[in-house]
Amino acid sequence: MKNTIASHNQKPCSGFVYILTNPSFREDWVKIGKSSRPVDVRSKELDNTAVPLPFEIYATMQTSKYADIEKIIHKQIDRLTDLRIRQNREFFNVEPAQALDILLDLAIAIDDAVIMRYIDGKPTQIYPMLNEREKPQKEEKKAPRPPFDFSMVGLTVGDTVIFAALQLPLKVAGKNKVEYEGRLWSLSAFCGTFLPDNMHNASGQYHGPRYFSFKGKTLWDIRLANENKD
Repeated sequence: MKNTIASHNQKPCSGFVYILTNPSFREDWVKIGKSSRPVDVRSKELDNTAVPLPFEIYATMQTSKYADIEKIIHKQIDRLTDLRIRQNREFFNVEPAQALDILLDLAIAIDDAVIMRYIDGKPTQIYPMLNEREKPQKEEKKAPRPPFDFSMVGLTVGDTVIFAALQLPLKVAGKNKVEYEGRLWSLSAFCGTFLPDNMHNASGQYHGPRYFSFKGKTLWDIRLANENKD
């Protein structure tokens, strides 16, 4: 069978369009770019002091038309709405699954497209399906998580959380606010203002619950654990 992972890695004169996520960014932020080399090499190049955590590969398309496909997917997103975070950058405010949907739509018109979806760092070919009798299935879209508020982690006004980067205690002052020196801050805005320079990322946006903790656990981990109980 010719549509195998091995053949995917051996195609000559082809490159990749990639969708990358980053745990330090918002959940609905992705980087969409192209590379003539394996994407794991490119993602490691992007791991620098401007980004607190390494990028993670969400999906890739390998094709000889990779440069054209990258331009098309950027234009597709730009036409839908103003979702490009900065006009001269490859960051977009879309769910990773939405970006993958566009790749799957484009793949139908390309003879040599192979799409891989990465789960826990391991690639699985999802287009063309390894069983040629199966039709490619778009990834089921998950309902977006509601914005964070302290009730999700069992906290209320007056409780104390720790800003981990500085080990700074702060009081919960509202549904999604903390108080510092008489001023109310959202978690993400506090990160953008008070994170040490070596922890700033290129986007300037931060997923606040990952940077605050309660009883030794990040608010993000507590939220996930509570959601998994439901």
